[in-house]
Amino acid sequence: MEFLYLYLYLILLFTIPSSIQSSSEEAISRFQQYLQINTAQPTPRYQESTNFLISQANSLSLDSQTFEFVTAKPLVLIKWPGTKPDLPSILLYSHTDVVPAEFEKWAHHPFSAHVDDGGRIYARGSQDMKCVGMQYLEALRRLKAEGFQPLRSVYLAFAPDEEIGGHDGAEKFAESQVFEKLNVGIVLDEGLASPDGHYRPFYAERSPWWLVIKATGAPGHGAKLYHNSAMENLLKSIESIRRFRASQFDLIKAGLREEGDVVSVNMVFLKAGTPSPTGFVMNLQPSEAEAGFDVRVPPTTDPESLERRIAEEWAPISRNMSFSFKQKVPVHDNSGKPIITKADSSNPWWTLLQNAVQKAGGKLGKPEVFPASTDARYFRRRGLPAIGFSPMANTPILLHDHNEFLHKDEYLKGIEIYESIIKAYASFDDHGKHGGSRDEL
Repeated sequence: MEFLYLYLYLILLFTIPSSIQSSSEEAISRFQQYLQINTAQPTPRYQESTNFLISQANSLSLDSQTFEFVTAKPLVLIKWPGTKPDLPSILLYSHTDVVPAEFEKWAHHPFSAHVDDGGRIYARGSQDMKCVGMQYLEALRRLKAEGFQPLRSVYLAFAPDEEIGGHDGAEKFAESQVFEKLNVGIVLDEGLASPDGHYRPFYAERSPWWLVIKATGAPGHGAKLYHNSAMENLLKSIESIRRFRASQFDLIKAGLREEGDVVSVNMVFLKAGTPSPTGFVMNLQPSEAEAGFDVRVPPTTDPESLERRIAEEWAPISRNMSFSFKQKVPVHDNSGKPIITKADSSNPWWTLLQNAVQKAGGKLGKPEVFPASTDARYFRRRGLPAIGFSPMANTPILLHDHNEFLHKDEYLKGIEIYESIIKAYASFDDHGKHGGSRDEL
């Protein structure tokens, strides 16, 4: 009997194509290869990442295509066809670009993908979000090795330029005929690491309003106390904004709100003064002064009320002030509803996610509003359900920080989590029950 078991095992082992066999070490190695490609803005090496991703698709015998909605900004689309292609498909979305890194402030080179003695993989993009893109691929590798056949077609999209707004990547993709033909039913995009043992799911995000406030006034001698000078008026606005910011932050510190549930305001630049060869003219009050603010607005906020606050309190015309937006992403859809994905039993994709994570031995935290912005917003605007999710538990939040890292054990566990999710999603046959209600999801 033992000989029979051994014989069957050897048959199974050698009938699995070597191209889809995977060990933990090989999975880590492929992750490192992807991380070592420098796709940092403003000069990401997109051709290198594209070549790498296509090679991964080929190794899995999956079809791949490259689209350039903007020249030299490729989007790689990989397809695993389902046996019921008429069912809405699954889109596993990620972005290929990363933010710059200050090399001298890292313990290890940010594009070396160094693994230290404790198992931490140091690299720019290890959390944001090359981990997720590779975990998708590794999960498909395992599912194919198991002989799994999806009912729904599964697409993997690797898009450019998310870190600078996604306008030449996800936005154009979501508006394209290419995307329309995919018949997408659910989108998975990025989330955040979790310092505790739970995985964090996100059903919405805060909209960025990049605000510039400008003050004007008569120039004058640096020794004179003028009324309503440009600098005086701008400082009054900054103080008003500081008080508002403190009130929102107090809600978080008191445990009454999560970070994604409040309006955040952070000053990002201050421009004033008259330049001179030695710095600035010290005895001249400037006639203009301006400041920039990164404002993030939750979907539950009344945008008209916030804009009135800006016009009446932060930049009133009565103080010779004006304001403009470098970017102002809508908080509500065209019908005036908050742009969110339902995170309860009314959304079958949410229930499937919960069950799949639990089945893989993970713990899902309560659904949150993502505190920043992701490309998921472009899909939610189309009425599609989109869930932000990056399986990184017991991990400090280090996206955009020095010494960004992900422990190899968390990375490998994340592959198991996605394997379970993809299997559940791709096997889901609702017989059209939810086909006409995606606007409500």
